[in-house]
Amino acid sequence: MQKIIRITTIADSLKSLLKGQLRYINQYYEVVGISSDGESLNDVRENEGIRTEVVEMTRNISPLKDLIAVYKLYKILKKEQPHIVHTHTPKAGIIGMIAAKLAGIKHRFHTVAGMPLLVATGPKRTLLNVVEKITYTCATKVFPNSNGLKEIILQEKFTTAKKLSVIGKGSSNGIDVDYFNRSIFSNEQLKSLKKELNIDQQFTFVYVGRLVTDKGINELVSAFNELSKNHEAKLILVGWRENELDPLLKNTETILKQNKNIIQVGYQPDVRPYFAISDVLVFPSYREGFPNVVLQAGAMQVPSIVTNINGCNEIIKDRENGLIIPVKDVSALLDSMMFFIKNPDQCDLMRSKSRQNIVSNYKNSYIWKELLKEYQSTN
Repeated sequence: MQKIIRITTIADSLKSLLKGQLRYINQYYEVVGISSDGESLNDVRENEGIRTEVVEMTRNISPLKDLIAVYKLYKILKKEQPHIVHTHTPKAGIIGMIAAKLAGIKHRFHTVAGMPLLVATGPKRTLLNVVEKITYTCATKVFPNSNGLKEIILQEKFTTAKKLSVIGKGSSNGIDVDYFNRSIFSNEQLKSLKKELNIDQQFTFVYVGRLVTDKGINELVSAFNELSKNHEAKLILVGWRENELDPLLKNTETILKQNKNIIQVGYQPDVRPYFAISDVLVFPSYREGFPNVVLQAGAMQVPSIVTNINGCNEIIKDRENGLIIPVKDVSALLDSMMFFIKNPDQCDLMRSKSRQNIVSNYKNSYIWKELLKEYQSTN
């Protein structure tokens, strides 16, 4: 059986970003997962039924550690001799593609799911541009996970159109619509969670993801703080901090401590109950590839407020299953939140259309089959 090696920078990405996909592909190829060490690798071996290897990689810029990672990965690839090497995430991309090219692997695939460089400036932006170009030069095929991202790659002249292909209608892994299903939860379960969070009849917004500047959290907290002065509403923040990489503003931290209508629940292994008790997802990110959170919300019948960036503006159709606003615009964010509070009928209509869109276009089994076709075209 031919071998495919899938590489991500950290173990959590192998576990969550590619959940179910690795097991599916493993029916047709021998799949080996590689990432930095972490407890999640045990889960990947158990849940996906694949073998894993460890190559330590850092998410920040560290030339010496990166060179060591390239060498270690090169040795593994020379030994394993896979038919395809397929990387995800920026650091795993450049390390994996360089190592695969040096090892003489014929088919070298890289998935692009968001670009940190889009919000970088100065020397850092220049360096990240170079990294991106090297990654794509070493790859034989590049999969942007949205059509918008594909256009950005072409505009930036990182590679040519013939190397680029979007799997299905976008997304790296699609959505398990049976798992993300509101009907799984009983009214009693939802009432219990609401009581625990001190939510009664208030209109409830939810955000799911990293609590960092890049995700628009400063704008979200500022807009909601203004909203909550005159309206009965709650904001649930589901996610973890990355204070060293991308801290929030001091003013944002102050509001988070003082505004009792903002509920921080931290990282949650199961986000579905929080979608199920919420009226609207607010996702004011600065940049994305193809955001799983917006797909998950839609599958849970939750309309979204998103920024006008690639991925988000492909999943959400304005006034149909959510609202699209400009990036970094507190005023527009506040207006859109007010719109949902003042127009419950519109909210209900968008809710009814949200799940239908996801089931029709982004079911995970559809994405997996489309990716398998790409793999099998190399045989």
